[in-house]
Amino acid sequence: MADATFTTTDLHTGIQLGNVQLNNRIIMAPLTRTRADGDMPTPLMAQYYAQRASAGLIIAEATAVVPNAAAFLNGPAIYSQAHIDAWKQVTAAVHDEGGKIFLQLWHGGRACHPDLNNGIAPVAASALAITNDMATTANGKQPYTLPRELTQPEIADIVEGFRQGAENAKLAGFDGVEIHAANGYLLDNFLRDGSNLRTDKYGGSIANRARLLREVIDAVFTVWDAGSVGVRTSPLNGFNSMKDSNPIALTQWLAEYFNPLGLAYWHLMRHDFLQQQKGDVLTVARQSFHGNLVANMGYSAQEANEAINQSNVDAVAFGVPFISNPDLVDRFAVDAELTEADPSTFYIGGRTGYVDYPRLVDATL
Repeated sequence: MADATFTTTDLHTGIQLGNVQLNNRIIMAPLTRTRADGDMPTPLMAQYYAQRASAGLIIAEATAVVPNAAAFLNGPAIYSQAHIDAWKQVTAAVHDEGGKIFLQLWHGGRACHPDLNNGIAPVAASALAITNDMATTANGKQPYTLPRELTQPEIADIVEGFRQGAENAKLAGFDGVEIHAANGYLLDNFLRDGSNLRTDKYGGSIANRARLLREVIDAVFTVWDAGSVGVRTSPLNGFNSMKDSNPIALTQWLAEYFNPLGLAYWHLMRHDFLQQQKGDVLTVARQSFHGNLVANMGYSAQEANEAINQSNVDAVAFGVPFISNPDLVDRFAVDAELTEADPSTFYIGGRTGYVDYPRLVDATL
C-alpha cells in the first residue's frame, strides 16, 4: 500500500476567491496613504500598487463613492468619469505585473469634516460625534464636528452612490470590489449600536442596523456578480469612537446573513486597534460562515500559515508590512527579514516612504 500523501496549505498556496483565482493567500489590506491629487488617483499611485502586484490580491484604499464623503486629505474617489480614467492607469499597471486588484467602496460618514468637504457637515446614522480622535485637514488637526442624522431619502441616495461607484470600478478595470463596512465609517456607523440610536427601520435590532449594508450589497450585486464582491467588517474595533454592546452576536448575525450570498470573501478585522474591547469574533465567524474568510490585524507569517493550515482562515490580509516591503510575498517565501515601516511618512504625500522602499533583490545587489 502506498504511503499517504499529506499536503500543507499555507500562505503560498493558490486559492479561488469567488470569481477570482489568486496565486497566493497573501492579501494586501486596504491602506489609506493620502497620495491622490485632491481626490484624483495619480501615476505615483499606479507605481505603488504595481510594486506590490505579487500579492495574491490587492485591496485598494478607501475610495469615496459620492462627493463630500471624504475623511482624509488627498484620498481618492470614484464618482466621476475623470476618476474612472485616472484609476485605469492603476489597474493597468497592476495587471501588467500579473496582479489582481479590488477597489474598496467607501463613505466616510461622521469621520468626514467640513474642512475636507467644501464646508458641508458630515452625515451619520445618528447625531453623535467622534470624540477619541482628531480629523487631519488642510488647517491641521481639528476636532470632529457633530454629524447630521441622515434622512431615509438621503440614505437611498447613498445606496445609489455605492451602486454607481461599483459600476465605475468595473469601468476602471478592477477585478472586483470590497464594500467597506468597518472602522466607524458610514456603513459600520449604522451597524453598531454604540453609534446608531435610530428608532426607524434603520435602527434598533441587528437586522435593522444592518439594513443599509444589506441595501448597499443588493445594489452592488446589480453591477457585479457576488463572487467578485467582498465585505469588510470590524465588530470589535474602537477606532472612530465605535463600540457595540454585543459584538459576538453581531458577528454571528453577519455570518448567517453572508452565508447564502456567495461573496468572494468576508474580510474580518479580528481585534480592536485601541486594544480596549476584547472578544473572539474570528472563531464565531469561522464556525458560522461557510465562505472564504479573510482575517486581518497583527499576523506574522508564521501565525498566518498556521491559521490557514488549520483552516481557521482562508487567507490573511497584511497592512503595514506591505507599506515597507513591496515584495512581501517573496520575503515570506524565504523567511527574509522585513524592512520596518516609518510611520512618519505614512500620510505625508510624495514618493518618500511610498515607492522608495527597497526590494529584497535590491538590498542584495
